[in-house]
Amino acid sequence: MAELQTPIPLLGDLVNQAVKAFKEKFGCEPTTAACAPGRVNLIGEHTDYNDGFVFPMALPLVTVFVGKKTDGGTCRVMTLAPGVDDPNYVEFPVPSESSPLAPGTPKWANYVKGVVANYKGGKLSGFDCTLITSVPLGGGVSSSASLEVGTYVFLDQLLGSDNGVSKKDKALACQKAEHDFAGAPCGIMDQFISIMGEENHALLIDCRSLESRLVPLKDPNVVILVTNSNVKHNIEASEYSTRRAQCENGAKAIGLKSLRDATESQLQENKSKIDDVTYRRARHVIGEIRRTDEAAIALQNNDYILFGQLMLQSHNSLRDDFEVSCPELDQLVEAAMEVDGVYGSRMTGGGFGGCTVTLLKKDAVPTTLQHIKKRYTGTPTFYVCAASQAARGLSI
Repeated sequence: MAELQTPIPLLGDLVNQAVKAFKEKFGCEPTTAACAPGRVNLIGEHTDYNDGFVFPMALPLVTVFVGKKTDGGTCRVMTLAPGVDDPNYVEFPVPSESSPLAPGTPKWANYVKGVVANYKGGKLSGFDCTLITSVPLGGGVSSSASLEVGTYVFLDQLLGSDNGVSKKDKALACQKAEHDFAGAPCGIMDQFISIMGEENHALLIDCRSLESRLVPLKDPNVVILVTNSNVKHNIEASEYSTRRAQCENGAKAIGLKSLRDATESQLQENKSKIDDVTYRRARHVIGEIRRTDEAAIALQNNDYILFGQLMLQSHNSLRDDFEVSCPELDQLVEAAMEVDGVYGSRMTGGGFGGCTVTLLKKDAVPTTLQHIKKRYTGTPTFYVCAASQAARGLSI
């Protein structure tokens, strides 16, 4: 039964593949390497742009960069995981005040170019690099932030110094890259966890103050199962902006700048001022912020039963009030919750496809995988994960 689990590629194997491809492409040995992880959000969905809390952990799935400085003023980048129909190679000049970078094609390169354009660690030189990733693309586990943060840390390694730039400022620079170059108005969670996560810990992030707190997740008898539905309904971008506007309208009706400061009783008192859809959107966010705070305390106390209950409440709210789930995600959650040893399960990420995240006993993994595979009408991919390290330089 355990063979249903997808093996997570070893970091050393990814580095070796990237080095081999680099030598074939550029005809020399790379000198510098770095990696950055994807993430899974345990709880706290669509709370980030409402100044609330999120609670992600870094995954052992990573994007790896290898490369070296060059004397010319050109950046040459090859990926071993291009998007559909995208070429796998791009060249662009080192940016300057008189010649700034701009987004273009291929699309994957905009994440790299955006970070190069926003890099704060020192004066850049030209470079050659190859990248490879084990983070599923479009799976809701933040392959984009892994690419951005990996680029930033690779540049730090390339220059041999980050000039004392804080992790927070590095994360903000990567977020700005995604805003300006990829055109995605993302919150700060993905970049924060990729650059600040720690092994055996989840990270509670206050999206208003940008303060964060590590919470232990190290019980060897408990694991996280990430299940990729392998479906993506192409409505997320338009729905995202709609949800954001609805949340802003809900806060305004209560007389607040954001839903972070709203209570369920305040929302109820102002129910007559807003339509039913906006009311339900606000109800999700207010409840989700409270649930995320409670979940961090539950995990601190090793109260997995309460944590699991909060996860399921989160999913139900995302399905019914925020309406960002889909039949495939609902099916995965329902199947997981039918197995003894599963504490909780929920959709994770923006919604409309992607992944679910499940907290369960380690010895329940084989039965859970078998049951989900049997019940799910699609073809799931399973990753059994522990909370992993943040972005870092590597030796080659």
